[in-house]
Amino acid sequence: MYYINTFLFYSILGHILESFIYTKIDSGILYGYWTPVYGTGVLLIILINYLICRKFKNKLIRPIILFITCALILGLFELMSGLVIEKIFGRVFWDYSNEMFSIFKYTSLKMMFIWGISSLLLIYIIHPYIHFIIKKIPRFIFSILAFLFIFDLIYTLITIGN
Repeated sequence: MYYINTFLFYSILGHILESFIYTKIDSGILYGYWTPVYGTGVLLIILINYLICRKFKNKLIRPIILFITCALILGLFELMSGLVIEKIFGRVFWDYSNEMFSIFKYTSLKMMFIWGISSLLLIYIIHPYIHFIIKKIPRFIFSILAFLFIFDLIYTLITIGN
């Protein structure tokens, strides 16, 4: 349940942040006020960090490995997400074609660097506080959000192309 709540929390938080940063674009493929790519990305970062902590006991090398691993995996995730969204929905939500070192059009070396830095910030600064917030939110709130998210996902998939 904790990971579903984490997914929903960061999907909403990511949507809010992106709406403030990029006011002229539509954030996400769903109708609701969430962007699942952020929730999924955070879960990937948490999983990668867990695996790194199990594998590497040296606390000085962990952030370096986390940075490199998350930069690569989240860059690939962003690329794959862009391709899948374009294929299924026929829309392009982001395009880095004009950036130097663009990888296809859905990611770039600059964005991979940003994902690496964001992963460090998330694990070492942001998530330790958010973790306690997520644990304090009543279960029924997340149950309602989960129901609405699933409804939104089904509705969006049904109405593709209409």
